[in-house]
Amino acid sequence: MSEEDIRATRLEKAEQFRQLGINPYAYRWESTHHTAQLQQKFVDLPSGEEADVEVAVAGRVMGRRFMGKLAFCTLEDDSGKIQLYIEKQVIDEGMAQTIPNAFKTLDKLVDVGDIIGVKGTIKRTQKGELSVFVKQFNILSKSLLPLPDKWHGLTDITKRYRQRYVDLIVNPEVKQTFRRRAQITAGIRRYLEERDFLEIETPVLQSEAGGADARPFITYHNTLEMELYLRIATELHLKRLIVGGFEKVFEMGRIFRNEGISTRHNPEFTSVEIYQAYVDYNDMMDLTEGVITTVAESVLGTLKINYQGQEIDLTPPWRRATMHDLVKEATGIDITTCSLDEAKGALLSAGVPNVDECKSIGKLLNLAFEEKVETTLIQPTFVIDYPVEISPLAKPHRSKPGLVERFELFIVGRETANSFSELTDPIDQRQRLEAQAARKAEGDLEAQGVDEDFLTALEYGMPPTGGLGIGIDRLVMLLTDSASIRDVIAFPLLKPEKPDSEKAETEK
Repeated sequence: MSEEDIRATRLEKAEQFRQLGINPYAYRWESTHHTAQLQQKFVDLPSGEEADVEVAVAGRVMGRRFMGKLAFCTLEDDSGKIQLYIEKQVIDEGMAQTIPNAFKTLDKLVDVGDIIGVKGTIKRTQKGELSVFVKQFNILSKSLLPLPDKWHGLTDITKRYRQRYVDLIVNPEVKQTFRRRAQITAGIRRYLEERDFLEIETPVLQSEAGGADARPFITYHNTLEMELYLRIATELHLKRLIVGGFEKVFEMGRIFRNEGISTRHNPEFTSVEIYQAYVDYNDMMDLTEGVITTVAESVLGTLKINYQGQEIDLTPPWRRATMHDLVKEATGIDITTCSLDEAKGALLSAGVPNVDECKSIGKLLNLAFEEKVETTLIQPTFVIDYPVEISPLAKPHRSKPGLVERFELFIVGRETANSFSELTDPIDQRQRLEAQAARKAEGDLEAQGVDEDFLTALEYGMPPTGGLGIGIDRLVMLLTDSASIRDVIAFPLLKPEKPDSEKAETEK
């Protein structure tokens, strides 16, 4: 049968329930247990035995076998699965006042995918399967569309993302990923709150985008007659709170960047940004280790994890290495001893492309790092001391001219966290933001303008501060062994699906 035929048949079944005086879309159901509770409570019930305990459970029918006067169904709820054991005589007698021939009705009108509630006792079959011995059933929601074939499953990866609700129904490991995501985010909040950090919400709609190099989404407020930006970071507003007297703040929230889509990028993603007064980037390294290792142990029970076939050891302390040293290890070139032209020539010979696009040693260093080092950093590594040219919000390094006190954490070859000793000098900050604004005026779509209100805040005085941002999606990818960011975002952004007529035309 085609999907259209199945839907038409199921609509007719829903109508037959109505003719029996039963609403196929019930208002409520009261369960006594979840299936996992039953599995645990009656784990010692011997085979062939029945417990004289009345139970009520509800869930989705995921399998069914009718054999003469006996039937078996698999019922799945949020916690797990349990078998339904159904005898014709028992259920017909139990429902004689509500549905004559209840066994036949169950066979003819209830399909895989339907949500039902059942009442009965608990028994373990002779084959050892814990079951609800069903005395009564209720249809709670009649499904009209069939679930994917149980042998082939939902294998179209785009369809899995587009119809995540079906993906969750038929692929239990997907549901587990999102359970772990919730545990990870809860664990981060708990870790910070236990150390007296306050979570304070900041605006998503902003009159001036800032806090990162990224192309923003632009919207328009009709009443105020002004353009607004979806935030590309929470940084500048959280720093305003530090100026205002809070000493430990954070926000976990959605960030929006009008950029490409890949296995590690989605235009809408989640980060946690953390700011603490009177500390620097060294303290933030300790905080980063603490957050991630505590959450990993809590969720996974270990600091040695497997990611895409590689063992990752999260046991602290993690390696700390300067960007200069890592580039020198990878290329044999010490850029600090070279002129700009000498460094370009040496790196070009070492296989680093696009060196002519770099107008300074700092940008050349960063290019060499991205091309030759980044993907090799499999075990947790703090890459420290970045060029000032690519770090407009970080404090100048206290002993290394041309660098700033910044680190990025790399695990499995990708950035997972970013941190600074925050720039608190309002004059220096203005100069850097004005340099960014000049790039924006020249057509750089990722450069931002000058946030005058933020500069005003700095002029009131901001204490020494350490700031940290952790990419929640990438951390969840790591701790759930997920290859793509789309696997850890419940509803990732996708292109609209083409109508069937367009698909057919394309195939021609």
